[in-house]
Amino acid sequence: MLQFSANLSMLFTEVPLIERFALARQHGFDAVEIQFPYELTPERIQTELNLYNLKLILINVPAGDLMQGGDGLACIPSREQAFRQAVYEAAHYARALNVPRVNVLAGRQPHDIDLLPCLHVLAANLRFAMDVMAGANISVVLEAINGVDMPRFLIQNIAQMQEILEAVNTPNIHHPLKMQFDCYHMAMMGEDLFEGLTQNIDQIGHIQFADCPNRHEPSTGTIDYKNIFSLIDALDYDGYCGAEYRPSKPTEQTLDWMNWVTN
Repeated sequence: MLQFSANLSMLFTEVPLIERFALARQHGFDAVEIQFPYELTPERIQTELNLYNLKLILINVPAGDLMQGGDGLACIPSREQAFRQAVYEAAHYARALNVPRVNVLAGRQPHDIDLLPCLHVLAANLRFAMDVMAGANISVVLEAINGVDMPRFLIQNIAQMQEILEAVNTPNIHHPLKMQFDCYHMAMMGEDLFEGLTQNIDQIGHIQFADCPNRHEPSTGTIDYKNIFSLIDALDYDGYCGAEYRPSKPTEQTLDWMNWVTN
């Protein structure tokens, strides 16, 4: 059976972040994810999780200036130390809040740096993150971001995610790097979602969704989410599907997709 999580960085933004936990539970979610939870202390977040009987199932490693238009951290030569500090901060939150996985955003390839050095830095940084998180039984996932919304993003499609996984995962590794498969980003890149999910399900650690091309709730764009959800269910995916969309109207009016039957 499918499990859905509410991305509190995108949903219920009618109220401050601290108030979104209550709304998630009120509207039927038992799990939440937060892109960057660092404006709140772990203690405040834990209070809300306990109060509303919620699980926090995913956070992002801090990404530096990426969300403000900069290049970020994870693939940038000379920013390795800043990335390591970001990993330690994410690990602190993940340990304190029992978060099972953290997501790394590769960042943008700088205009003045060749591709290969950026890929080498990303691979080394991912290995570092995996080592740190493995000590706390936390998994690491890597997300591809479409190059329309974020030009020069280093990892934009399924093939590039597969290549990075192959580069950093070693035989018998206990917590291998996996994909964060965001259906919206992959659709924006022209990927076949049915094929991508089917062929990579064993390497997918987390799924997120929004419709394409406007990143609103399901049924507002071109993606057939009734069939996508049915496929994910049939593939025996045992993780959560994160609702990470920009509501086209008040969030509570965009949740009809939660009632779709997926047999």
